[in-house]
Amino acid sequence: MRRRPFLDQRRQSSFKRRWQQRPWWFRLAVTLLLALACFFLLLALRGSPDPDPVVFPSTDSSRSEATTSPLLRQRSYLDGVSDAFNMTDEMLSAHSFSRQLMDQISLAKTYLVVAKEANNLQFAAELSSQIRRAQSILAHAAAHGGTVTEQEAEKAIRDMSVLFFQAQQFRYDSAVTIMKLKGQIQSLEEKSKAEAEKSTKYGQIAAEELPKGLYCLGVRLTMEWFKTTELQRKFTERSPSVQSNLRDNSLYHYCVFSDNILAVSVVVNSTTLNSMHPEKIVFHLVTDEVNYAPMRAWFALNDYRGATVEIQKVEDFTWLNASYVPVLKQLQDAATQNYYFSGSGNRGTPVKFRNPKYLSMLNHLRFYIPEIYPELHKVVFLDDDIVVQKDLSELFTINLNGNVMGAVETCMETFHRFHKYLNHSHPLIRAHFDPDACGWAFGMNVLDLVEWRNKNVTGIYHYWQERNADHTLWKLGSLPPGLLAFYGLVEPLDPKWHVLGLGYTTVDPTTIKEGAVLHYNGNMKPWLKIGMEKYKGFWDNYVDYSHPLLQRCFTH
Repeated sequence: MRRRPFLDQRRQSSFKRRWQQRPWWFRLAVTLLLALACFFLLLALRGSPDPDPVVFPSTDSSRSEATTSPLLRQRSYLDGVSDAFNMTDEMLSAHSFSRQLMDQISLAKTYLVVAKEANNLQFAAELSSQIRRAQSILAHAAAHGGTVTEQEAEKAIRDMSVLFFQAQQFRYDSAVTIMKLKGQIQSLEEKSKAEAEKSTKYGQIAAEELPKGLYCLGVRLTMEWFKTTELQRKFTERSPSVQSNLRDNSLYHYCVFSDNILAVSVVVNSTTLNSMHPEKIVFHLVTDEVNYAPMRAWFALNDYRGATVEIQKVEDFTWLNASYVPVLKQLQDAATQNYYFSGSGNRGTPVKFRNPKYLSMLNHLRFYIPEIYPELHKVVFLDDDIVVQKDLSELFTINLNGNVMGAVETCMETFHRFHKYLNHSHPLIRAHFDPDACGWAFGMNVLDLVEWRNKNVTGIYHYWQERNADHTLWKLGSLPPGLLAFYGLVEPLDPKWHVLGLGYTTVDPTTIKEGAVLHYNGNMKPWLKIGMEKYKGFWDNYVDYSHPLLQRCFTH
């Protein structure tokens, strides 16, 4: 028996492989098209004159069955598909050289991509040449309104088939292609993760930096304070009535602990401007020694509608020492300092936890409010990154139902619940706290200092801080120990009192409009360049950029 040429055998094998690689829906469609073509061929043969006709018995019932047969119904559907996709007889023909060329071009383009990825440039160039050749044949036939002849297509189809066989030798099959694509996806994911880590790191650095304008303001205020004795007398020679306001429990007492002069100014300014009785407001401010003089100078230079402002420095609280405060004791430990700044073990501490604010006593001073103000009964604690939009006097009449704190809860479904902040794999946490307990936010909190003292919340805070000396209960920050210290002692407030998220996410405009306190929690503070522009306006409304000192230090 005569042996078939090698290329013919290879071409069939290549077509078979390509056919098996086609999606199931494509093979089904081609099968249906071929069946339709055969049906048309049979109709043509029956309609043509036959020299020796054979008469088949025919009945009305058989004609009826023929006209309603599934085959004819299928033909009607495929005719609709052909019209919808503008298919020609040439495209549907089983012997069409045009269709073979188009199929080869599609497959060749796939191999071309894989060849370039494998850096096989010579093979890629040959594929490109054959693709252009096949496209040229199809274009020539279309331009002359004819079909592709066997003479035109045979060599192009054979040459392309040779390249397909070579591609299979290079292992350019579907499985390999999929593996390469998976590898590329994994590589892109790793790059994306690395870029996200860089973004977080740079964002944290930007959040920690002191803007030039704020530094300039602090320097100029310090100069003003020491060269102007009149400013100093405003704080050192206060009237007895002002001194009594600091202890009068019939007034509205707010406390803010911060080293940011302009941010504290916005808190005080927005609170007094939106208050119906600003003369009843008393602000208790605590800062550090570096900002003590400029903070006093600023509030001596400006009036806030008759509100009383007290300024202290944390260094004067000599009772806050390492023998009493667990955090200060831990900060003296070299291992703790290493954990804060460089991480422990092989994996470093996440960059967001390496913020100096976690080392600042100003951040932990909120747990000692009853001792700082022993004569007060109720205060509202405010962070320095908030803006007040409504009168807050109603907060002092809210019934806390025997609880120590009034706060807005932040849990939504599984978000901001205890298990997001605490290590519930630790037996001590697991035994005492519900992992699904709802979290709440610092930033605007009503504090009943009488209940605080009765329930010894500061002692509870010390207990958990001492248990977390090895950082196994939680990482860093003041919120996790706050959740533990005030567990079961928090009265939920209406969410309108405290709107969060303006420093890191998008907040519903209606929620912002109805909110009493807007909180820029997150890294994108409104006084930083990385602050969210769409929310900066709420903060800027309470900054008087016409002030001579601000004009010298800020270009707005």
